[in-house]
Amino acid sequence: MLAAAAAGCGDGGSTAGPGTAAVSAAATAAATAAPGPDLLSEVKARGELHVSTDPNYAPQSFRKPDGTYEGYDIDVATELAARLGVKVVFEPVGFEPVVAGSWGGKWDVGVSSVTITDERKKLLDFTAPYYYTPAQLAATKKPVPASIDGFAGKRICVGAATTYLDWLGGKLVLAGVTPPPPPKGVVPVARDTDQSCADAVKAGKADFDGWLSNAPTIARAAAEAKGTDVTIERVGAPVFAEPLGVVLDKAGPPHAELLAALDAALAAMRTDGTLARFSQKWFAGLDLTHP
Repeated sequence: MLAAAAAGCGDGGSTAGPGTAAVSAAATAAATAAPGPDLLSEVKARGELHVSTDPNYAPQSFRKPDGTYEGYDIDVATELAARLGVKVVFEPVGFEPVVAGSWGGKWDVGVSSVTITDERKKLLDFTAPYYYTPAQLAATKKPVPASIDGFAGKRICVGAATTYLDWLGGKLVLAGVTPPPPPKGVVPVARDTDQSCADAVKAGKADFDGWLSNAPTIARAAAEAKGTDVTIERVGAPVFAEPLGVVLDKAGPPHAELLAALDAALAAMRTDGTLARFSQKWFAGLDLTHP
């Protein structure tokens, strides 16, 4: 049964992660094997694919004043539903409930820029990556550090339950690879969403010195701040990168067939250029669909 959910945040990034085929095979093999009809048949019978997404995570996903949604994740989810022969219904859901699993049937899949990690695979099944984005540090106060080492001992804002928070805490492992260490003595400041960090800066209420999020989100906020008294300036090269996939709940209904159908649709969208077109549309002409 599907029910309404509450508002939230996404997490994103891009480096050499597992290859598409490897991730797809692993995800399919890990799909929940509980008895009962597959979730795919329920989705098709209902005529709707219910998708959790962040309503305030531009340019990946955001809700407009008229209540409709736009963004890269929104386009991907809408196209996936269309290729399954159903309509898409968006559920505005916080990032923490998505990565925590045990959704209780409130939505079918998450298209929320969720990074694929071994830890998350304990609770979630992933499709192959549908895009990759680098993680970027930005200064939110002057003077702006010359390099990321200048953030040593400083407070950095991140979204709660994100891989950005894991990295700052020295706990992030991607596909068996540990990214470079964060600046020494850095202090994470977790907010409910990544965008909450930018909102605090714009409102003059930032109790932190920097912000860590995905590069497209940082770039968009930096462009908006240009020419104002707001400080959002990128510092150094991206600090790590990671693959992002569509997620399903291991504790939910059986979904091996739905997972396979989503993987097939994503593969076709990559082959026919749909994913690249969506990426270039939302990420300033960049194709982020390859590692």
